[in-house]
Amino acid sequence: MNSKSPARRRPGLRAAAAGLVLAVGLGVSAQLPAQASVQAPAKAPTAAAKSVTGTAKSVTGTPGQAVTRVADFYGAYIDAKGDYTDPDVTLAKALRKHYLTPDFAKRLAAWEKKNGADGVLRAQNIPARWTVADNGAVGMGREVTVTLTFGSGTTTQKIKLFVMVERYNRVSDIQTTSAG
Repeated sequence: MNSKSPARRRPGLRAAAAGLVLAVGLGVSAQLPAQASVQAPAKAPTAAAKSVTGTAKSVTGTPGQAVTRVADFYGAYIDAKGDYTDPDVTLAKALRKHYLTPDFAKRLAAWEKKNGADGVLRAQNIPARWTVADNGAVGMGREVTVTLTFGSGTTTQKIKLFVMVERYNRVSDIQTTSAG
């Protein structure tokens, strides 16, 4: 190859053009810069992204698993409600509509009116941490345990909720005692 060869003069141009063609072919907007389709080398995890044991934290899930579904719901719901300067009420309502059965949503609204608290969290404030675990099959559904931790430091309070998920992966009940 000589020094005036197009490939030698502009090594990134061919890769960028190929990436743009691929992006357009996959339905991505042609207005994106061609350089955006060229992959950058992966960065090592930062110290903040590492757990106490020194390994990177990870979360796994599988579509259709009740525990994943409940974890997704609680994580998104707490994020929507937890922004104290600007909670996203519209998102919280949309999440409830998407994840809860219509019958349970009505019962939950009645519970909230009677108790003056958020029925999904069974509290008036937002938890600092939460964990979600599969508690096994109950009837035609699954029970998932959600443990909410409120407060921080030495002043924490935990609430354990038992979330019933119907066979179509919608939340059909939330209780403070196990159904199983």
